[in-house]
Amino acid sequence: MSRWKALSTELDPRVRQLLTQLRRLKDHSGLSMRQLAAKTGYSEKSWERYLGGRSLPPREAVEALARIGGVDPVRLLALHEVAADTWSGGRHLAASTPQGPAPELVPELSPAPTMGPAARPNPETEPETVTVAGRSLRVALVAGAVALVLALSSAALLVMRLDGGDGEPAAAHPAVSTAPVPSSAPAYTCRVERTDGLWYAGISRTRDIELAYGAVGPEVAEAQCLLRRAGISPGGIDGMFGPLTQRAVKAFQTRAGLAVDGSVGPHTWKALRG
Repeated sequence: MSRWKALSTELDPRVRQLLTQLRRLKDHSGLSMRQLAAKTGYSEKSWERYLGGRSLPPREAVEALARIGGVDPVRLLALHEVAADTWSGGRHLAASTPQGPAPELVPELSPAPTMGPAARPNPETEPETVTVAGRSLRVALVAGAVALVLALSSAALLVMRLDGGDGEPAAAHPAVSTAPVPSSAPAYTCRVERTDGLWYAGISRTRDIELAYGAVGPEVAEAQCLLRRAGISPGGIDGMFGPLTQRAVKAFQTRAGLAVDGSVGPHTWKALRG
């Protein structure tokens, strides 16, 4: 279990909630910062900034950590959306004003003008007031919805499953890309065995189908299992050819002396099964 430094009290509570969940996932994964960097593609220093509250992690980093933790990333991504809005909506403005409110924040902090001839709207500050108020309302609504979801499913976020032996997370949940994913998306389990001198993962027996970035289906899950067997992590075994899988394919092709194009064709299948 990592001994985390306390998060800054200047952070918005919704940002603190996101970082607390990410810290728990990292702790339950049992990975060091260096191992986490190797599995996600984000540097060790980047993760130190993200989990230390000095920089908001990108959406893809949150999704990658959820995969490694073996949890459904939907709730974390919803929380990240709220945190990203509040992060860009006021934290840096507050930190950049050592004395007194910044001019652009005056409309939000000043009392409402009294009615009368002297109470004329300021054409420079009134549009900013409307923008800030609208953004605050949207953040409040989204935050309420996320808080309800997290309250109903917080126990599920802490359920971690690891495969025996190799330290890889179990594929208990399908990965989620930036596009909506149906709740009925299948989960795959690797059952790797060698038959007639070739490796199979028990999902597909193809040896020549072309797979490229954006492909989905059991053939992608088969390739992910074989990449994992070869000692290169593609992320989760979700049947989705995303950036982590493409990075793993390129690493395998480099090691096998193949043309490095990041797609799986007959030559890459032959090397994976051999």
